[in-house]
Amino acid sequence: MKKEALELARNSFFIEAKAIQDSVQGMDWEAFAKAVEILAKAERIAVSGCGHSGIACRHFAHSMCCIERPARFLSPSEAVHGATGFLQEGDVLVAASRGGKTAELLPIIEIAKKKSACVLSITENASSPMAQMSDVTLPMRVYRETDKYDMQGTSSFVTLAAIFDALQVAVMEETGFIGEQFALIHPGGAVGERLNGEE
Repeated sequence: MKKEALELARNSFFIEAKAIQDSVQGMDWEAFAKAVEILAKAERIAVSGCGHSGIACRHFAHSMCCIERPARFLSPSEAVHGATGFLQEGDVLVAASRGGKTAELLPIIEIAKKKSACVLSITENASSPMAQMSDVTLPMRVYRETDKYDMQGTSSFVTLAAIFDALQVAVMEETGFIGEQFALIHPGGAVGERLNGEE
């Protein structure tokens, strides 16, 4: 391995750690509390994003299902071809985009608003169209991505995933979710064995 490659790899950890730390320090905790209340009371949750953000959104939808908050990833391409029929009044749309200008997401947000669904966005750009259209906006802080060209969605992905994880643990507490519930819906694998006393 080149010396430069190793140095970039080591520095990647520090860059991502700083992005998470910056996002904690810059979090709007009043907005975060509102987001938790909304997610805890929602009948159903749709989560949408593109690229690396979309991958983090898939993870969050799964995480919500794991604590018995019915959720699904809403593909940006499928959403404008009928999949927004999933959204009903009282549901929540969670939209994620670092820049807040992702063209594929804006029509989905417009549809959600017309259907009286609540819109929660996560973005670095508080003045972006996505943030302005949302009912609640959570900030993320990413001073740079980890690659030397500052272009791959690395730090932004890790930061978004960390915010989603923070939301999950808060919603778990807010709703009183307990381990026995998870044991019922997660009987598979080593986790299922441990929760169900099969070790």
